[in-house]
Amino acid sequence: MAVSDAILTRLLSLHPKIIDLSLDRMHRILSRLGNPERKLPPVIHIAGTNGKGSTLAFIHAVMEEAGLRVHTYTSPHLVKFHERIRLAGELISEDHLSNLLEECEQANGGEPITFFEITTAAAFLAFSRAPADYLLLEVGLGGRLDATNVIGKPKACCITSIGLDHQQYLGDTIELIAREKAGILKRGVSAIIGHMPQEARAAMETVAEEVSAPLAIAGQDWDCYTQHGRMVFQDQNGLLDLPLPSLPGPHQIGNAGNAIALLRALNDSRIAETHIENGLRSAEWPARLQHLKGGALSSDLPDGFELWLDGGHNADAGVILATALEAMPKKPLVLIWGMLNTKDHAAFIRPLIPLSEQIFTITIPDEPNAVPASSLAETINSRGGAAIASESFQKALRQVPFLKPAARILICGSLYLAGHVLAAESGQAMSAVTGAARR
Repeated sequence: MAVSDAILTRLLSLHPKIIDLSLDRMHRILSRLGNPERKLPPVIHIAGTNGKGSTLAFIHAVMEEAGLRVHTYTSPHLVKFHERIRLAGELISEDHLSNLLEECEQANGGEPITFFEITTAAAFLAFSRAPADYLLLEVGLGGRLDATNVIGKPKACCITSIGLDHQQYLGDTIELIAREKAGILKRGVSAIIGHMPQEARAAMETVAEEVSAPLAIAGQDWDCYTQHGRMVFQDQNGLLDLPLPSLPGPHQIGNAGNAIALLRALNDSRIAETHIENGLRSAEWPARLQHLKGGALSSDLPDGFELWLDGGHNADAGVILATALEAMPKKPLVLIWGMLNTKDHAAFIRPLIPLSEQIFTITIPDEPNAVPASSLAETINSRGGAAIASESFQKALRQVPFLKPAARILICGSLYLAGHVLAAESGQAMSAVTGAARR
């Protein structure tokens, strides 16, 4: 076991018996560490139900095209914990991560703290000690009481979308969830607001008015759409005629729009239109409708088969995924599907059933909250679909060619499942602490 994995496993034992959503534990440990959150590069704070990671990926790609040094903080990790912390574009090294985690463990002194809180503190230490032009900081859950929301005044904020997810923490209505995510808005800090339901937008505007945060709202202050095989972005500064983004699916137009609107709001003279064009073409983000090619799993499939991977896991993600699949060239579609019991699996799969000629259900390995494959199969069959409960995604992949020749295979339903798939495709060993260990 890697040294960092051993420390991360110890940190899991510090998790409070009862979760009280507050920032008190974060302020306590950061104070003991010398308040690294006050010594960060200019922060771009990104929240939202869906699209956070893709929006961050577009921003990062554009900034790197401009020659800027950019740190990123994302969660959960897929294969290795190190994915969460990138310093000037590079994954944090094992030695560096281990030293930071030990420093935070000692500062915490054995007191209760969540896994996400103490690892976020370690990330802030890393970012505070390495110079960069920007830090792209992704919210873990919600916004108002998220561990990342100790940043006093970010450079800019972005809220990508609002949908029903994590209701046990954020509230059971779109309006309540929107208010929680709007908690990252700060006085005088410009914020980009993506396309979202009217009640969510109204809640955003109310919170923004309370804290005097200027908003740039999709469909009102800026817009982004496709036209003649190109992407058009328009705001008060004019119109950009751009290439389609590298990340597939119609939903990525909106995520690219969020990124461009934020980049324009920064008014950074170092970022030119050519950098935006090149960044749209080069952006990468794993497990977001990712076409797997050349690895162990995809290479074992017969000619004519495609293997795709997506980690979306809520009702809105199911709709987005269905829309993206319908836009692809026609081909028999086979799903391999697994989910956690903390998600509404019936709502996620509903729009995908009519598109699928066969669905294999699996139990996500090594996850105590995984929905059993048999339960997922019953959900499909009770709604008129065709489901087979399989022992693993590897076994399901071996079965597909006998049922559907030259199929498009999509493995979907969870980022934690996606991590196992990416590890198998690449031949990497997964971190001992899974991506699900985030709170």
